[in-house]
Amino acid sequence: MGKTLRAVLAGACGAALALVGTAPSAQAAPHPLSWETKDTGTDARFRGLAAVGRSTAWLAGTKGTVLLTRDGGRSWRDVSPPGAGGLEFRDVEAFDARHAVVLAIGEGEASRILRTDDGGASWTETFRNTDPRAFYDCVTFFDRRHGIALGDPVDGRFRILATGDGGRSWRPAPDGGMPAALPGEAAFAASGQCVVSSGGRDAWIATGGAAASRVLHSADRGRTWTATTTPVPAGDPARGVFALAFRDRAHGLAVGGDYRTGQPSPAAAALSGDGGRHWTTAPRPPAAYRSGVAWLPRGRATAVAVGPTGSEVSTDGGRQWHGFDTGSYDTVACAPDGACWAAGEKGRAARLGTGR
Repeated sequence: MGKTLRAVLAGACGAALALVGTAPSAQAAPHPLSWETKDTGTDARFRGLAAVGRSTAWLAGTKGTVLLTRDGGRSWRDVSPPGAGGLEFRDVEAFDARHAVVLAIGEGEASRILRTDDGGASWTETFRNTDPRAFYDCVTFFDRRHGIALGDPVDGRFRILATGDGGRSWRPAPDGGMPAALPGEAAFAASGQCVVSSGGRDAWIATGGAAASRVLHSADRGRTWTATTTPVPAGDPARGVFALAFRDRAHGLAVGGDYRTGQPSPAAAALSGDGGRHWTTAPRPPAAYRSGVAWLPRGRATAVAVGPTGSEVSTDGGRQWHGFDTGSYDTVACAPDGACWAAGEKGRAARLGTGR
């Protein structure tokens, strides 16, 4: 099943077009938000995004492409690792304008992690998968030193890599504390948000493809996990939770749906107020499948969700979602200074504006 998910996502992945014009969430946004597009000069598809601040952001995508802006998107520097043209980067985590980690997906040795300490002038490969059964999806960091990378189930359990030196080295985490995966369960490498963290120890995994979609939570940096079923529809390899966002260790958002073109995605968002132990369906969900979600740092109840058919904003903690853009974006991230960025297909990148 994991291969089916990844094969479709790696190709011309579409979003659900049904309901876009009729769903209540397609109503105008309560605030005049808009995406201010930034010309990247490439046609790569960017599912990896790291928002450092209003001026600085990193993009990672197809054809081994990594871009960096330090002037708010007016110009982008191609800092792709040498010889990486055959890699599919799906996640990037950046600590600042000089230090970043990128993850490439794929079976066997296609799954790799690289790190730069000089703004992409040079890269060091710090992990290469040697198990042909394994496939790594995304990565998250708790601080500048500690992080984990998520791999799809092998021998019935999700795989976790851990680092304690900022991604310079990685080690497999023991799987004794990982619950058994459901038949067909996997993570979606769609936006770099299938594993996320908040604070120094808490992490969450988003799953789909099985009879139910689940969120797994760890309170000890990935050593032990508990699993909770979510109301986001699953039951098909193309359905489930695609992205998570936690503004603290209690308040979380989950978005997803069915990524296939023309397929409806009802109940494609859920929220939790207890660290992911319980999830509630959003009364007014996004209009269609959404692959990325982020909290706005300066509004504790405000969040943005994106997908190939549009973007929504919620100002009440994820209960009501209102459309404000119809452009195609795969991922979204917000920086501590309040700046939010989005990225997607055909080299698309944008920064969030007020529209005023």
